Amino acid sequence: MVAAQDVAAINFIAASKPLKEALKSANLLKSLPLNTLIIGQPGTGRHTLATLMMSDAPLVHGDDPMLDQLIESNEQLIIDRFERIENIPKLIQLLKKHNRRIVAIADDSSSHVQAMLPFGVRIVLPPLAARPEDIPLLVRRFLDETALLFGEEPDEGFEIDMKRLDLSQNAFSLRKSVFLQYFANKVEEGELMTLVEAYLSRHMDDQGDLYRRHLSLYEVPLIRAGTKRFKSQLKMSQAFGLNRNTLRKKINEWKDYL
Repeated sequence: MVAAQDVAAINFIAASKPLKEALKSANLLKSLPLNTLIIGQPGTGRHTLATLMMSDAPLVHGDDPMLDQLIESNEQLIIDRFERIENIPKLIQLLKKHNRRIVAIADDSSSHVQAMLPFGVRIVLPPLAARPEDIPLLVRRFLDETALLFGEEPDEGFEIDMKRLDLSQNAFSLRKSVFLQYFANKVEEGELMTLVEAYLSRHMDDQGDLYRRHLSLYEVPLIRAGTKRFKSQLKMSQAFGLNRNTLRKKINEWKDYL
């Protein structure tokens, strides 16, 4: 059985300087009796880093009504959503009274300046968009995970469109966009129809013009693929069986999606 700490170390991708420093700090703090605050957006590796520092500590939330009792009954705790704790002075008293050690996880807003007070060490994890060195390694990790989900061996030759990766929610949205690109390369006609049907079923209403409003589901991907394949509107119009004026109108109509 692999220890939770070992799993955390394996899963914490650190190619960029900020994350290398964070990993170094976490390894040093494993055996030091210091309270640590990890600040960052969701999906930046906060929980993985905290688990690396405290592999056996329970994870609790700052707004848990049982937090005081949990502090009393556990020598070490990982406290998520730390910014939601209302009474910081009371927390400090409990930590001192029971000689407890915590690793706290908070979001990256400025609202927890006060919440930083009881901590000897603060580790800041920047958003994924600010550390591009980590992105290729995470993409490779998520590609391997996705291949296993499909019952396939990792495909070293599969090429990801890096321009269409979603970093808005850091590793969470990146994993999803990697999965979708991989799936798009594997999906067959019947499966695609099933997906579109499920989407349309969720958005079906009686407001009228339903056909027209959802025509983009076919025309936009067709124009995108045609642009990549044929390079010129003349060749694309010939392949589509449309005159150039009609194609131009379609491109202009869906310009916000193209």
